[in-house]
Amino acid sequence: MTDTATAAGAASVKASQPRLKQKYKNEIAKQLQGDFGFTNVHQVPGLVKIVVNMGVGEAARDGKVIDGAISDLTLITGQKPQVTKARKSIAQFKLREGQPIGAHVTLRGDRMWEFLDRLLSLALPRIRDFRGLSDKQFDGTGNYTFGLTEQSMFHEINQDRIDRVRGMDITVVTTAKNDEEGRALLKQLGFPFRSVEAAN
Repeated sequence: MTDTATAAGAASVKASQPRLKQKYKNEIAKQLQGDFGFTNVHQVPGLVKIVVNMGVGEAARDGKVIDGAISDLTLITGQKPQVTKARKSIAQFKLREGQPIGAHVTLRGDRMWEFLDRLLSLALPRIRDFRGLSDKQFDGTGNYTFGLTEQSMFHEINQDRIDRVRGMDITVVTTAKNDEEGRALLKQLGFPFRSVEAAN
């Protein structure tokens, strides 16, 4: 194989990588390494996975509701969701053990990067009167969870075919050791955190 063919192959692999993943590798990781004074590149915080969860309380009374949640999550993430089932029966909620109560998807690798890029550049800007995300919802070890009130901001969802509004929680799991590192990573990736002035 010639050097030209090898270079062309490497270029095509690089080109097929998700845009945000390339940006992380080429720019963000170096920036974070400098900001935190890490001596080893492996100390730089990165993404592990993204979990998208849709709780469906009404599924206890209407089985079709869970089908709608599965369909929406499949369209939004490009991956078939796992059904979340009740671990125990709760009479006051008319809930039986093993009954479907929601659906979730765990995204890793390129699919995770592609979803995050669509979320940040296409979905969040479509939220009416959007003022940014709170940066107070980290868990102490650099992981971040936030909620969205409806699925319609994702362009994969056909507005005319929405049977009901469904909210979701999105958890971004990172290798950060603390919230400061996690916040810096997500900010560099493009998370639109509210400024202190806007939050007050």
